[in-house]
Amino acid sequence: MSAGSGSQPTLRRSRQARPACGGGTAPASVVPVSTRASQFSARVERRDELSPHLVRLTLSTEGFVSTGIPDEWVGLVVPGQFQSRYYTVRSYRDGELVLDVVVHEVGLVTEWVVRDGCVGSTVTITEPKGSYALPEGAQWQLLVGDLTGLPAMARIVEESSLPTRVWAEVPDDLSSYLPPGTDVSWVDGPLSEVVASLDWPPGEGYFWMAGESAQMRAIRKHLMRERGLPAAAYDVMGYWRASTGRQPRAVDPGPIWREGKAQGLSDEEIWSRYDEARS
Repeated sequence: MSAGSGSQPTLRRSRQARPACGGGTAPASVVPVSTRASQFSARVERRDELSPHLVRLTLSTEGFVSTGIPDEWVGLVVPGQFQSRYYTVRSYRDGELVLDVVVHEVGLVTEWVVRDGCVGSTVTITEPKGSYALPEGAQWQLLVGDLTGLPAMARIVEESSLPTRVWAEVPDDLSSYLPPGTDVSWVDGPLSEVVASLDWPPGEGYFWMAGESAQMRAIRKHLMRERGLPAAAYDVMGYWRASTGRQPRAVDPGPIWREGKAQGLSDEEIWSRYDEARS
């Protein structure tokens, strides 16, 4: 996820002013921002440009606990900002958190991450959440996404033993990004057309997809109406929205889903509420 890998947990406001990127002296150690377990401070230890549109941030943090869900994301608040943007946890080991950030034309994090001076900054991250939920009895999985979904797809492939196929729409050469041996098709066309033309394997499986919100709405309708898939058989997330100068609001789909189910709404009605909440 790279938000505008938008799309996920509830917007949080930082109550403390933060130094500009690269400003001030980094603390000797990193400690939780507050006694609340939902937010932590982290120090940017390294910045690596993986491609013209993808930057890897390596953070050090204390107290962070991974959910173990391969598409888990965290909210990131960068210095000088109070709004969270949400990014897939590419990996987490021994206090080292790796986030791969998509560089958009505009955006709160884009303007900060393109500067070399972001290394050494202290940022705020929120507790992780994830939505990947492989149904019992699944025999295969299909993963489809654009550049914002690529980090999650890479981690899913790494951590799953199921036969997996990947379709990825990316603007750069990232042929070495996915784990070796990944069965991947690099595509140019709209992802909605890619999904419509898929040859689905026989038996029970799982479909996971992330990308631009408008395309995701159309794909959800296709899966529900034309493919007739039950809700547990797919997860389609809008990670960002194509717009001019305005980022979508970050909204956690969990409460909307639970409330909709409690009210007896259909999957399509629940997702429509989710899309409205982000507009």
